[in-house]
Amino acid sequence: MNIVDIIIKKKNKEELTYSELKYAIDGFILNEIKDYQISALLMAIVINGMTTEETINLTQVMIESGDIIDLSSIDGVIVDKHSTGGVGDKTTLILAPLVASCGVKVAKMSGRGLGHTGGTIDKLESIEGFNVNLKEDQFVKQVNDIGCAIISQTAEVAKADKLLYALRDVTGTTESIPLIASSIMSKKIASGASVIVIDVKVGNGALMKTKEDATKLSNLMIEIGKKHNKKIVCVLTNMSEPLGFAIGNGLEVMESINTLKNNGPSDLKDLVLKLGSIMVSLSKDIDIDTALNQVTNNLENGLAYKKFEELLLAQNGDINNIKVSNRFVSLKSSRSGFLNEINAEKLEEISQKLGGGRINKEDSINYGVGIVLNKKVGDYIELNEELARIYIDQIDLKVSDILNVFKIEEAQKLKNKLIIDIIKWLYYKF
Repeated sequence: MNIVDIIIKKKNKEELTYSELKYAIDGFILNEIKDYQISALLMAIVINGMTTEETINLTQVMIESGDIIDLSSIDGVIVDKHSTGGVGDKTTLILAPLVASCGVKVAKMSGRGLGHTGGTIDKLESIEGFNVNLKEDQFVKQVNDIGCAIISQTAEVAKADKLLYALRDVTGTTESIPLIASSIMSKKIASGASVIVIDVKVGNGALMKTKEDATKLSNLMIEIGKKHNKKIVCVLTNMSEPLGFAIGNGLEVMESINTLKNNGPSDLKDLVLKLGSIMVSLSKDIDIDTALNQVTNNLENGLAYKKFEELLLAQNGDINNIKVSNRFVSLKSSRSGFLNEINAEKLEEISQKLGGGRINKEDSINYGVGIVLNKKVGDYIELNEELARIYIDQIDLKVSDILNVFKIEEAQKLKNKLIIDIIKWLYYKF
């Protein structure tokens, strides 16, 4: 068996065996197979796809490549949440303390930015001092003590995924349903939670551009979860415009804090309440309406924000020291009319070029740059009214070049629904 034969086999649209996938992935981890060879294999998978059985096998290989977190000493049902990545998607920062405030244990391992989408860990690291590198015993103890913890995926959990994740980011191989499914599920299964709610983003600012692809991904992840006795629910959500107003690590933390104080954007609030109610319903085995009442009350009565303060204290984050640039330029409209479209992907690319995302896997992040919208799709815009503020550091830009991201028209178009679909097994209550 050799890697060239495996690459050629996948290039020729043939199904790879468990043994072949294990040979390739284990060899990559051991530096016996070069990154350019794995890049070729990844590209062949992107182009030719994988069968369900191949994807399940790839996921298994990735799980076996590292440690499996033992959460058996945590009292109660453990829930996790994941997002496939979207522009302005800061829901984890809100959901972890919100759901924990309802008495549910949230053990969350998150990643860094991939492609044009920001990572939860990058956002948390914009908070001065926040420690994302807890050891396993510290992670378990914190979840037991305060109900939640958010840490970076360790080098030894689903070890193969961390290496593949970084490589995919810089080789144009992020948009593959089997690779996305195996990446997400290997981390989630190895991380030990028994209930997993996955926010599958759909639209121009997401990896999944269509509902059809998002549904395929969801069904595949549910199938993998079933093999490992995990409760998986996938919520398809709109990413044809940014979520909330803020794009950029520190800026998104600020918006998350406002939302936890029940003063955030309506779309962001609606989404965290929907996702949170599913997480609480499955974990506490209660009906969805009762769960929704619990998460809504705790967002409004301050308990969710109090839990966020506990999370910061436990992981040494300084809420008074969040990295946000003090330089910004104002982007103003060139005409009046209804804002019918915001190209989320283009805005994320702009944020990335400012320094808020990675182009190469070795790149560092500028936590303080980004974009804050002043208007959302459906709003009426006056001539010369502020559309957004662009937070910059050392890089100057021509704001006129960004105006084409916003489509302003005389007639108002119908706005897309925030929640597109919920995909689950029939025996779940809701």
